[in-house]
Amino acid sequence: MKTRAVILAGGEGSRLSVLTTKRTKPAVPFGGKYRIIDFPLSNCTNSNIFDVMIIAQYRPHSLIEHIGSGGPWDMNRELDAGVRLYTPYVTRENTNWFLGTADAVQQNMTFVKSTNPDLILILSGDHIYEMNYDAMIQFHLDQKADVTLATFRVPIEEASRFGIVATDENYRVTSFIEKPENPPSNLVNMGVYLFNYDVLSKSLWEDSQDPDSKRDFGKNVLPKLVADGARVFSYPFSGYWIDVGTINSYWQAHMDLVSENPPIDLNDRSWIIHTRTEEQPPVKFGKNSNIYKSMITDGCVIGENATIEQSILSPGVIVEEGATIRQSIILTDCVIQAGTVVEKAILDKRVKTGKNSIIGKLNQEIITAIGKNSTLPDNALLHPGAKINVDVTPQDFPSKEVQTGQEILNTRLPYEI
Repeated sequence: MKTRAVILAGGEGSRLSVLTTKRTKPAVPFGGKYRIIDFPLSNCTNSNIFDVMIIAQYRPHSLIEHIGSGGPWDMNRELDAGVRLYTPYVTRENTNWFLGTADAVQQNMTFVKSTNPDLILILSGDHIYEMNYDAMIQFHLDQKADVTLATFRVPIEEASRFGIVATDENYRVTSFIEKPENPPSNLVNMGVYLFNYDVLSKSLWEDSQDPDSKRDFGKNVLPKLVADGARVFSYPFSGYWIDVGTINSYWQAHMDLVSENPPIDLNDRSWIIHTRTEEQPPVKFGKNSNIYKSMITDGCVIGENATIEQSILSPGVIVEEGATIRQSIILTDCVIQAGTVVEKAILDKRVKTGKNSIIGKLNQEIITAIGKNSTLPDNALLHPGAKINVDVTPQDFPSKEVQTGQEILNTRLPYEI
């Protein structure tokens, strides 16, 4: 049986705030040296699935540059396989932006079927997890299923954010309810679907002809298949899985990585997370620097008497003398100037703090976020939950103190992001 994976990577990711101002959600950096999409892509490689297509929409440029020909994931070795990236396009027929997840696949069905697959594995490009799809495929075949969807149990208080699945004793799905206000259970849809090709083709065509459909797998396609009596099965997944669709979940997933017992072992050589990386020199630590429960990536320079606790530093970060970083995520080529304290904050690429500044605060629920290419003034005070957008300079600050919930924008015109 030939399997083709289709990764949906078109998410605008507005709940990730400044991190998705200039990039699509799957292209957001994660875990020091990776990007979010590296996880489903690496799952494909590790599951021996090398025929992959990626469907993108919102600001795909970073994603296109990152994926390239698929070399880091060993997907450029076969002429009839590999990774291909598709975006919305105009034809003589009536085409438009993708209206939903199902519509994204339907508009690309000509390409989906081009390698004559038997099975189509639909994946989300913005989840952090390690999963052997081979096992799911075997389960699907054993059950003689039309569709198999991966499911996961979450705390009941979070279940309303997901599609809720009910099954019988044989794992056959008996009901599917998308994001109910009062979920009847905590068994949720992970957004990992395995379709027989003919079932997918027929279902998407019928959905495209329904004027009332939202063109979405969770809202329309899957509930209809269940209601029509199709053989839809639930594949239970018990590993670590998180949808990093919000600033809080993105931050929490990083804190999980630096916990005492990380739920994902990035050092596991039997399940490598592949990525595209640039050459960087080794990390350099200054005298009396103090590092605790943190991940420091290549090219970082840690100054004298600097302190880093429960944080993740991406490549090329410079932490100057006496600076302190706690429970924070610092992305590529940031500069934390001397004497600055960063706590429970996320700094996007090439942020430069001022000297002797205070950014965020521990033991607060809200997270401070600073957008790409921004430079802060010296002696700034950013309260928890303050937001600095992209390309901001010291001249854009009406005051060096930024309150909780306040956003500082680039005020220069034209404002290009």
